[in-house]
Amino acid sequence: MPFGADQEVPALIVKFGDYPLHHGGVGAIRSLGRLGVPMYAITEDRCTPAAASRYLTRAFVWPTTGTEDPGRLVEGLIRIGRRIGRPAVLVPTDEEAAVLIAEHQNDLLGRFLFPRVEPGLPRRLASKQGLHELCVEHGIASPEAAFPQSYDDIAAFAEKARFPVVAKNREAFVRRRHPAVNGTTRIATREGLLALARDWGERPGVILQEYLPREEAEDWIVHAYFDQDSTPLAMFTGVKVRSWPPHAGMTANAYVVDNPELADLAARFIKQIGYTGIIDLDLRFDRRDGQYKLLDFNPRMGAQFRLFESESGVDVVRAMHLDLTGRTVPEGEQRAGHRYVVENIDLPALLAYRRSGYTTPHAPKRPSGTELAWFAGDDPLPFLTMLGRFVRPGAKHLYQLWRANRRGSATH
Repeated sequence: MPFGADQEVPALIVKFGDYPLHHGGVGAIRSLGRLGVPMYAITEDRCTPAAASRYLTRAFVWPTTGTEDPGRLVEGLIRIGRRIGRPAVLVPTDEEAAVLIAEHQNDLLGRFLFPRVEPGLPRRLASKQGLHELCVEHGIASPEAAFPQSYDDIAAFAEKARFPVVAKNREAFVRRRHPAVNGTTRIATREGLLALARDWGERPGVILQEYLPREEAEDWIVHAYFDQDSTPLAMFTGVKVRSWPPHAGMTANAYVVDNPELADLAARFIKQIGYTGIIDLDLRFDRRDGQYKLLDFNPRMGAQFRLFESESGVDVVRAMHLDLTGRTVPEGEQRAGHRYVVENIDLPALLAYRRSGYTTPHAPKRPSGTELAWFAGDDPLPFLTMLGRFVRPGAKHLYQLWRANRRGSATH
């Protein structure tokens, strides 16, 4: 590898909420740990896959829900910083962590290293409504959307909407406190929408969005790291082959595919809004009008970030650590044709996609190489720990997600 990281500057994986089977955190621990960077992580307990990694210096057991008072979370981060004993690079793995770090930069400065961004921007980007408004403002294509404030607004929308439509939780934090839906939900009829809406309360925290037919679409992802001038120091594009829950959830199988048009679109948007840091974008190419439509903007590393690495060995987490420690980020083309597989969710996703009508013509027929989310020959314990925790509760969870997806597709 033609570069070396600053091994005197540790990194801390920051997560809020109860999701112990998170392969992105494990990937970040391995990515920087293999460069000799001391790695720390916040974990739910001492038996998570992240805590089992040979590359982890120490796990800080801190069970959270993501709904705590921000002041308490900041205090907890500062306590961990004191225990580490030197400034560490913060690597958030969820929107709650990314937003907290941005909005409390002054409290964390000097204790940690992180990209300096306009404090309110990550929250706005993580919000479905905030992102839609930014897309409209800057001429970025996105699905048509409505933001009802009451049941009456939903009823009025239902009278003129073209079904099916998609319902999503409007704000990142709502999904933890009062989720209206259990994720992206396809609603087929007016009656189905009104039936669901009766459970959403007086102020429904949802976005109702145009449905982009999966038969006419292809899902793309962009991962990148931008410096303080909003210049991309690492930029990657790829095609999502499968996700779980189907067509709406976490990436289960994806390929690296060069897409200069998409990279330019992302770089232009980031420059316009003045964002700094790691991004994970989900876009859907609509074959009906030939446009890439931005669906989600995650102001943090994506769980599948290890799909992307340049020929010089740089991924977005390594790029951030190099940049924040004053080192040059080596240039290099992405590893086109590389594949990423999340072992525990790709099999059910494969079964669900068999008759879905979704195709990925840009994905190569054979991978140039494969990166597994969990298994690594030099670090096997996270994979074994995942299996131990996944078999019973994970299988039950996947069954519930499958049932919910079937029910949503069949009855709404």
